[in-house]
Amino acid sequence: MNYRHSFHAGNSADVVKHCLLIALVRALQQKPGALTLIDTHAGCGLYDLHGEDARRTGESTQGVLQALADPNPLLDDYRAVVQAVNTGAEPHFYPGSPGILVQLLRPQDFLILNEKHPEDAHTLRGVMHGTSAAVHERDAYELWLAMLPPRTPRGVVLVDPPFERTDERARITATLAAIHRKWAHGVTVIWYPLKDRAAHWRWREQMRKLGIPKLLRVEHWLYDGDQPGIYNGAGLYIVNPPYAFTQALPPLLEALRVALAPEGHKGEITTDWLGD
Repeated sequence: MNYRHSFHAGNSADVVKHCLLIALVRALQQKPGALTLIDTHAGCGLYDLHGEDARRTGESTQGVLQALADPNPLLDDYRAVVQAVNTGAEPHFYPGSPGILVQLLRPQDFLILNEKHPEDAHTLRGVMHGTSAAVHERDAYELWLAMLPPRTPRGVVLVDPPFERTDERARITATLAAIHRKWAHGVTVIWYPLKDRAAHWRWREQMRKLGIPKLLRVEHWLYDGDQPGIYNGAGLYIVNPPYAFTQALPPLLEALRVALAPEGHKGEITTDWLGD
C-alpha cells in the first residue's frame, strides 16, 4: 500500500495521529525536563490542501474539515495547530507532523526530522527555515537506530512510513526490537494504514512477541464493516505512553470517533495492551 503524505494530507488518519501526538507530547511536557522529538519519515512539513495531489483524493473533507467543524473542546489543541498555519476560516494548508511538532517545542526541547526523498527533504528544509529543527536526509531505519538514545533523558520517536515497500512492517518490527534493547524506557509512536483485519492481526501477534512490557495499540476503523480493497482507517502502536496520556485517552478517542464517522457509519476506535 502506497501512502505518500501529499495525497492524504489532512485525512482522518492524520487527524487521529496528530491529535494523539499532541496529547502525548503535552503529557510528557508536564515535567520540565528536556525532550528530544524525532520524526523518521517527516515528509514535506506543510501541504497545500488545494494542490493537485490533495485534490485528487479529496480526503481532507472527511478529515480535518470535519474536525474543525466539530464543537468538542477536546479537539481544540488540534484545531489550534492547524489554524496556526492558516489565515482564513477554511484551511488552505495542512501542517504535517514536523509542522505540528515544531509548534509544540519548548526552549529546552530538540526536534530532529528525517526525510529520504530529496525533493521532499528540500521542501522540508524550507518549511523549517528559521526554526531550531535539524533536518536529515537518510534512510529512516538507519537514522532511527543511530539517534538513540538521545542526548536528553527523555524522547519521542514518530515512525510514519508511506508503506511503499512490502517488507515495511518487518523492518519496523526488527528495528523496534533493536531499539528496545538500547532504549527500553523511550516513547515510540508507529503509524500504519488499515485495510483488512486479518493482516493486521498477524502483525499484532508479531509485535506482541517482542515482549515489550508497555505497548499500546490504537486502531481507528472508519466503517462498521470492512470495505475490501480500500483504505479502512489507521492505527498506532505506542511504546511507553505516559500515565497522564493514557488516562486522558478514552474521551479523546470518543470525540475523534464521533467527529470523523462517515455518513451512515458509527466508526470504531479500539485500544489494547500487547505487553506481557
